[in-house]
Amino acid sequence: MVKLHRVFLSRLASAIEGNETDRLALLALKQHLVGANSPGPLLSWNASLHFCYWYGIRCDRNRQRVIGLQLVRLKVAAAGTISPSIGNLSALRVVNLSDNSLQGTIPREFGYLKQLRLLDLSNNDLHGNIPIELNNCSSMQNINLILNSLTGKIPFGSGDYHMKNLTILTLAANCLSGGIPSSLANLSSLDFLGLSRNQLEGNIPNDLSRLSNLKVLVFSRNNLSGTIPSSIYNLSSLTYIDMGSNQLSGEIAPEIGFLFPKLGILYIGGNQFTGKIPRSLANISILDQLDINSNGFCGPVPENLGKLQNLTLLAIDYNHLGSGKDGDLDFVSSLTNCSGLKVLAIHNNRFGGVLPDSVTNLSTQIEIDLGGNLLTGKIPSSIGRLQNLVTFNLSMNHLSGPIPSSIGNLSQLSLLDLTILKEGFIFQEMNSMLITLNLSHNSFTGVFPSDIVNSKDIVELYVNNNNFIGGIPSQIGEISGLRFLHMQGNHFNGSIPLSFCLLRATESLDLSANNLSNTIPSELQKLPFLVSLNLSFNRLEGEVPQEGVFKNTSQFSIIGNQNLCGGIPEIHLPRCSENQEAKNKGSALSTQALLIMILSILIVSILVAIIVVFCWRKRSRRELINRPATPLLSVGCSRVSYQELLEATNCFSAPNLLGEGAFGTVYKGILYQHKNPIVVKVLNLQNVEAIKSFEVECEALRKIRHRNLVKVITSCSSVDFKGNHFKAIVLEFMANGSLDKWLKCDSPRHLNFGQMLDVAIDVGNALDHLHHHCESMIIHRDLKPANILLNNDMVAHVSDFGIAKILSDATGKLGFVQATSSFVKGTIGYVAPEYGMGGPTSREGDIYSYGILLLEMITGKTPTDDLFNNGSGLHNFCKMALMSLQQLKEIVDFRLLKQINDPNKSQNMKVDGDDIIWKCFVAFINVGVACSVEVPFERMKIEDAIKELHAIKRVYQYHRIVK
Repeated sequence: MVKLHRVFLSRLASAIEGNETDRLALLALKQHLVGANSPGPLLSWNASLHFCYWYGIRCDRNRQRVIGLQLVRLKVAAAGTISPSIGNLSALRVVNLSDNSLQGTIPREFGYLKQLRLLDLSNNDLHGNIPIELNNCSSMQNINLILNSLTGKIPFGSGDYHMKNLTILTLAANCLSGGIPSSLANLSSLDFLGLSRNQLEGNIPNDLSRLSNLKVLVFSRNNLSGTIPSSIYNLSSLTYIDMGSNQLSGEIAPEIGFLFPKLGILYIGGNQFTGKIPRSLANISILDQLDINSNGFCGPVPENLGKLQNLTLLAIDYNHLGSGKDGDLDFVSSLTNCSGLKVLAIHNNRFGGVLPDSVTNLSTQIEIDLGGNLLTGKIPSSIGRLQNLVTFNLSMNHLSGPIPSSIGNLSQLSLLDLTILKEGFIFQEMNSMLITLNLSHNSFTGVFPSDIVNSKDIVELYVNNNNFIGGIPSQIGEISGLRFLHMQGNHFNGSIPLSFCLLRATESLDLSANNLSNTIPSELQKLPFLVSLNLSFNRLEGEVPQEGVFKNTSQFSIIGNQNLCGGIPEIHLPRCSENQEAKNKGSALSTQALLIMILSILIVSILVAIIVVFCWRKRSRRELINRPATPLLSVGCSRVSYQELLEATNCFSAPNLLGEGAFGTVYKGILYQHKNPIVVKVLNLQNVEAIKSFEVECEALRKIRHRNLVKVITSCSSVDFKGNHFKAIVLEFMANGSLDKWLKCDSPRHLNFGQMLDVAIDVGNALDHLHHHCESMIIHRDLKPANILLNNDMVAHVSDFGIAKILSDATGKLGFVQATSSFVKGTIGYVAPEYGMGGPTSREGDIYSYGILLLEMITGKTPTDDLFNNGSGLHNFCKMALMSLQQLKEIVDFRLLKQINDPNKSQNMKVDGDDIIWKCFVAFINVGVACSVEVPFERMKIEDAIKELHAIKRVYQYHRIVK
């Protein structure tokens, strides 16, 4: 008994000593973080709490030893260096200090941590060599050091300890040099090796073939040379290969398709490979992406690639493929079997012959790039069948004949490049989704049709080197987001449109080599982003401005205009004569007089408005309703009548009713001319404020277009058969309903994790567009599952970003109109906490709602669940669960658990703390938590969230391919 008592006391003393060592080590770690004493989570690291309850610390329950250190995305709060005292935390199993502002070197004391399993120091600013002592961490399973500034050679696999349990080694985006060491072959459990974006050189070692468990191999963007060793083809477990952007050469093994049966991704573009594309690739039935661009491949493209029914990307551009003769594109016919094909890039090869009609049978939502080949004949008129064609490049071929007018019907087309066609004529209209239009270096004649640019969102317009005549359409000046406008090398005449002074986003403007006359508008010098202006070889006259772009001779050119004067001294023009100066001054005075007159009229108008405002308030609702609404019309769709909506909805019958609320009623229907199902939102006209809001919303919706925002088709402002006024908005129908119906526990349908990722990315893209890419920033303010709609392909669309908001204002319950309203802006549970305290409307408010949305998706719990009646909230609920695998298992939606524990699935899918799918879950929850933190400026930016979700999706897809 005495002996047992002594053993107990000895162990107790050891535990107490270990606990104190851990506490002191953590305090030393805090001292090295310069932001640790600033307001933030590290303020909890003080004597008032046991260190096991400090932020980011996880302890063993029995011994109270630190086994987890996770300080993620603290940025300034975690700036500084990593203290060598971290080596005293001898029980540590997990160290995650990613996404911070750490500097200095990686302490070699990490080598003392024999129990360390995960080391994540990614996305910091660490430098110096990777310490060789890390090889001593015999329990290590995952090392992630990407996105730092580490130098020197790769040290892993050397020494007496080889980290036999290491499965993931990620060193990408550093400055590592030397060769890929053969010693990596000693890491026998490795299944993920990421070395991209470094300065590695030399050959790929033969010894890597010993890594029999390797699934992901990423060597891209280095300086590797030589051939792919034949032994590498023995790695039959590979699912992902990326060797792009190196200097590798030789031929690809003809039997590659039989050697890599599990391969899902093959990227070898940007090298010096030669020979033919192996026909055996068609045997890799699960191949998803094939990118062999920018090499020296030659010969025909195998016609059996159509067997790859899972193919989403085929990039074979910048090679020597084809013969320049008929039949080169026969393989395109087989690709019609690839129903998921999203990108077909075959430009800059030697493909000849006629563009086959089969190209119009490809996957509808696709990017097609056929530029830089030897194609002849006409563009098929059937091209209009590709209704969701996103980009279309036929530039630099030998095509002839007319450009089919059906191209104008491609409603989703964002890029059209028809540069250097042999001949042809231009059609009159183009869809309103275009971002880039390139019609340069053709023989187009006549007056430039102003209707060709219906899109107010166009960013790049190139019509240079044609034979257009007449004046430059002033409507171009209304394209507020236009960045590049090249119209040189035509026969345009007349003045430079004054509307060009509205091109506030334009960076490059080239009007050279035309017949333009009169003066240079002085307002061009006020364009804030204009850095390149070419007005050379015209017939311009008068004074050259001296401010803005005209201050730097390297940014503008005006040569070849004989009657210009003035300007900055460096251009050596004569001084303007008194007559010219008087003319310019007169012009300036006229402008000033015009401005004064406009200002006077404005002041008078305001006074008149003040006088009549009371009369305006007394107008009847009938007069207000009679005012026509702002048009919402899509291209080619006119305003619909009440009669048409009545027929479309079967007399607004109950079977067509989708829902109703305070703002009005929603019906499903089919318009005769539209042929696809639609949604009709009939406005409740009992509220005058709602009617006024309808007008405001129409104007907003008219300007917003994005693939992840619900598309507005048209509107109706009329009277019904009883003489009552009627207003409605017609939207595209979403076959799979709202997201909230998929998330409900009693729903027969539910999302798998892959769909969940897609929805999250879609919604993120919509928010990014609203926040950063619209003419004016738009804040949704009521993002929630009920406002996320899913189409037939499960693509998510954000809806009610204006209507629900404004109509809620009309009810008097929610105040969204004024940014400083004291009312809550949104739905309880999803609304940002600062709104509840009267805080201003901001992007960060939407991001908070987005974070809660992500957490609800993966947990299946709404933010108003009874579970959170104690005030904990969904954010804290998920944040705490991240500290423990067991807690994590308890919060993930049981329907997701059923999917990964399905006995019919591979054994690899079973729940395991080290399983890759659980890491995906953790990463997904981390994004949701980071987006929904309480302090607005600490929330993750939406663009960063999208990047994170894409990264999770890639890892998850590889995992699915492995199975």
